[in-house]
Amino acid sequence: MCGICGELRLDNSQPDRTVAERMLQVLRPRGPDDEGVWQQGPLQLGHRRLSILDLSERGHQPMVDETRQLAIVFNGTIYNYVELREELRGLGYRFHSSGDTEVILNAYHAWGVSCVERFAGMFAFALWDGNNQQLHLVRDRMGIKPLYWFQDGDRLLFASTLPALLAAGGIDTEFDSFALHNHFSLHAVVPAPRTLFRQIHKMEPAHWLTIERSGATRLHRYWSLQAQRPVTGMSEWEWAEAVRESLMQAVERRRAASDVPVGVLLSGGLDSSLLVGMLAEAGHQDIRTFSIGFEDSPEERGSEFEFSDAVVERFQTRHQKIVIPNDQALPRLTEALDAMSEPMFGQDAIGFYLLAEQVSKEVSVVLSGQGADEVFAGYFWYPLMNSASGSAVERFRQFYFDRDHPEMMELLGEAYQGEDHTAALMQQLLEAPGADQYLDQVLRADTTMLVVDDPVKRVDNMTMAWGLEARVPFLDHHLVELAAQIPPELKLKHGGKGPLKLISRGLLPDSVIDRPKGYFPMPALKYVRGEFLEFMQDILGSQKCRERGLYQRSYVDKLLANPTAEESFTRIQGSKLWQLALTEYWLQRHL
Repeated sequence: MCGICGELRLDNSQPDRTVAERMLQVLRPRGPDDEGVWQQGPLQLGHRRLSILDLSERGHQPMVDETRQLAIVFNGTIYNYVELREELRGLGYRFHSSGDTEVILNAYHAWGVSCVERFAGMFAFALWDGNNQQLHLVRDRMGIKPLYWFQDGDRLLFASTLPALLAAGGIDTEFDSFALHNHFSLHAVVPAPRTLFRQIHKMEPAHWLTIERSGATRLHRYWSLQAQRPVTGMSEWEWAEAVRESLMQAVERRRAASDVPVGVLLSGGLDSSLLVGMLAEAGHQDIRTFSIGFEDSPEERGSEFEFSDAVVERFQTRHQKIVIPNDQALPRLTEALDAMSEPMFGQDAIGFYLLAEQVSKEVSVVLSGQGADEVFAGYFWYPLMNSASGSAVERFRQFYFDRDHPEMMELLGEAYQGEDHTAALMQQLLEAPGADQYLDQVLRADTTMLVVDDPVKRVDNMTMAWGLEARVPFLDHHLVELAAQIPPELKLKHGGKGPLKLISRGLLPDSVIDRPKGYFPMPALKYVRGEFLEFMQDILGSQKCRERGLYQRSYVDKLLANPTAEESFTRIQGSKLWQLALTEYWLQRHL
């Protein structure tokens, strides 16, 4: 929930309130219910509120404790806030609100910034300690909630989204060639702390950053994922039962931590269907579910309604089905793109955007099945990587990279040529200690990095564009820690996601469990033709694109000449032409 921003002056001047106001205007969709700005000395904090916990004025932010000289702006939900509040009451703390924001303030006073180690949830917050003249920026373990920052000699700025940060003005937007290489190799993933711009940073998941009045910074990692086997062996069914219990707890926590109704985004896949099944198994009635589909193409169906319908029939959910014709999708593309913190290649981005628009009319909180494939090895490339030979990065590259380094040099303009940055990054991640087997290495990298800046960011951006909070039980850090210990061969069983399929049998329809892995389909953006192709031609042929010099024209022309050729698709079947057009259009909209 919510959008946050702020400015810390490092030059002993007073912050300009209009800077916060410009950032808050961009953040308005993330928090349609309330706005607040607080200023003291060199600092200003801004907040846009989506009311989910403690709907009263007592939940207003920025939240300030004048006695202790503490102030906070917070985006997210602390799912164990009730337990923490009771523990803090036992230590003598009093509470004036019933939500989770005040819990963070008191927890900080009691335990210092290491209090984040006690939080179970998704969160990004900025906390000002006036006594020590320190600003702390914090992001949750899994990076579910976003936070961007920029620093020069005069000021430090932060915001929930990159476009909001740009709205502050005066920010250097020189490209980072390392990030560009990642972007076009890892289907738009630029791992934190980098962004496409050299001077703009993303807070790394599971870190806090302390900024002193002098501008000096200290970065601290408070959590890391270990992918190693436990000392005591467990059977396949014991692992499955442990997963069932952990997932059930994750689902219930995310349902309960809300003072408003909670729905489910039901794609018809195993993961979202399992969330519905667990809610029903726990005895919850009147479950709200939502599905979306698009117009078919000759090559591919545009919906998965046959599977979501089976789940709806099984559990008798209160269901809403949304169908988007192609002639409505393109006119809305600009809106979806404006909601992106960074360019996103996933063809389902506009789908999530349009789905969120309709869902937000009914509920303010939804559960999503994102993350299950990365945590439990559900994608087709995992067994291929696992059985391949060669170095760790070579086994990964040949089944995942959108482009190998030679093709990257054909794509990028002369100013952005360089080394094989992505291969170097992945080698570092894969070969880091703390993973027993090769697939453990891959899933750890996927879960802690790739998922953060691909599906998770996409879901957050597209839902929050409509003031809709998406919660992702499969990325509960306790469940992720448990899953990382499961032997890879058990995850790969039954066609992938072995433990999830075991606990689903008898609960979900067999047709949902045994279906081939599907993806959020939007055929028109994959098999580009007609007005979609004309749109991309216009973007890539524009004067702005040519002057920017990001792409070599020969590479662009080759893709435009035959956008549906085999070589025009990535290894995981993304459109290379769409990747180039979307990136350029995002730059035109935001710079």
